[in-house]
Amino acid sequence: MDTAFKYKDGCLYMAKSKTPLDVRWSRPLPAVPSITISKDAAGRYFVSCLCEFEPVSLPITAKTVGIDVGLKDLFVTDSGFKTGNPRHTAKYAKRLALLQRRLSRKQKGSKNRAKARLKVARIHAKIADCRLDNLHKLTRKLINENQVVCVESLKVKNMIRNPKLSKAIADASWGEFVRQLQYKAEWSGRSVVAIDQFFPSSKRCSCCGYTMPETALNVRSWICPECGANHDRDVNAAKNIKAVGLAR
Repeated sequence: MDTAFKYKDGCLYMAKSKTPLDVRWSRPLPAVPSITISKDAAGRYFVSCLCEFEPVSLPITAKTVGIDVGLKDLFVTDSGFKTGNPRHTAKYAKRLALLQRRLSRKQKGSKNRAKARLKVARIHAKIADCRLDNLHKLTRKLINENQVVCVESLKVKNMIRNPKLSKAIADASWGEFVRQLQYKAEWSGRSVVAIDQFFPSSKRCSCCGYTMPETALNVRSWICPECGANHDRDVNAAKNIKAVGLAR
């Protein structure tokens, strides 16, 4: 363990201090060989502990799911479940813009500028924390309930170049969503299957396999000209993603 700190009986002590730090632990920890304390831009301190543990696999289940990510809903499942989108950035946009305007008027190097910068940083931290909390809850629910999760491979870095949708795509954090699914699945004995990004999941009929020549983004439902099935665009895509993912 780092000689500057001591971890004993669930409490963390700094060197030469008999009073433990006031830490809100996210989980109980075993023996901690290494500790790193960091401070973020919002002035908050975090303790990162390096420790070893054996992940416990969840009981095997027969349930599988296909999911289609989006902006109106963070994801839609093949069963028709839609998460909605809390849009954390938009929720705090007015407050953030106000604080940024105030910051821009402060004299560089002044104490008032430092205070204003801290207020802006705290809003950014609030947005990031809300986003991560929501993603962790959604991904944990998916992994707990399903043995196999089928998702679509996305090139988020390319998609975020769209000037009209870049802010909304960044706020949705599709890349982080898939990353969390993958490591949680590995820990829990589950599987995450990513299908090819060019697979026409939205344009292919999940009933007969007919592929529409073109479907505009504003078209949220369509009727298959081959079999007459009425499709919700996102649910249909999720069904196709699941079918292809399970076929691998």
